[in-house]
Amino acid sequence: MHTIPIPRVRLVSSLSGFKPPAHSSALGPSFLARRQFSISANNHRSSDTAISKIPPPPPARWITDLRDRVGKCIIFGCSNQQVSRSAEVLRALAVEWKDLLAGSEGFLTGGRRGLDSHKIAWGEMDSFGHVNNVNYFRYAESARVNWITNFSVHVDPAHREQWAELMSPKAIGLIMRSLKSDFKFPMVYPDKISVYHKLRSKPEGEPAPSAFMLDCIVLSHQHRRIAARLEEDIVVYDYRSAKKTSMPDFMVDLFARTYKMQQEEMVRARTRIWDLIRTVEALEKETWDCENVVEDLGSAGKAS
Repeated sequence: MHTIPIPRVRLVSSLSGFKPPAHSSALGPSFLARRQFSISANNHRSSDTAISKIPPPPPARWITDLRDRVGKCIIFGCSNQQVSRSAEVLRALAVEWKDLLAGSEGFLTGGRRGLDSHKIAWGEMDSFGHVNNVNYFRYAESARVNWITNFSVHVDPAHREQWAELMSPKAIGLIMRSLKSDFKFPMVYPDKISVYHKLRSKPEGEPAPSAFMLDCIVLSHQHRRIAARLEEDIVVYDYRSAKKTSMPDFMVDLFARTYKMQQEEMVRARTRIWDLIRTVEALEKETWDCENVVEDLGSAGKAS
């Protein structure tokens, strides 16, 4: 143990039975909105009942798949109105991809929650021509520092001193018990990454738990995919008595609210993704995937 240094496939099969909230919209200006990490500002979003009805996860590679499918519709031939709807989908994929990809799994993005848009350095590659595996653990470490520090400085300043103590071996602190990784594909320079953490479960029980699990993802901006997943098993440790101890009340309370926010974000992101999928399916039925359809060949068709 060591101390944590904390200073073209159809996409409709899994959608059956799911209805999005009445306020959801397939398209619109909402994709430009940035969400702030404020516990109170999010209390109105969803009730516990709504959270229990989490939409199914989107299909793998939904970002590239939707982009390719929209391209096929445009190449086949679209009206001005269809082109406008296609552009809205493509714009959403370009602007929202990171929030939706991470949010669909419950990761909270933006602000100081993790490591945002970090540039990969050329020197981080090894002799095999890809980012060395050790760097992924460093990325996760930096994101974890920001994740904890955000609670102290921006979310729960009333307990700033207590959060700060968790980052030192003086009283109650945090110790890494286990760190595991799953590499999805090799990243290379140049690229940017965003790294986020989430609580795997809500802290419950009496006495409070003495450990918690964090899931971590490393997103490649170039590929718009998850390049690596990590899981971190962290113990709450009392350095004065040299043994593990229960999680302090201020941690339990904030972790419980954070876990609820993660569930709310999962509902929001998945609903948005399925809205985009339905929009693309409608475009397909209006263009190349309908009866008696005739492809718009443009000037070539007129010449013949």
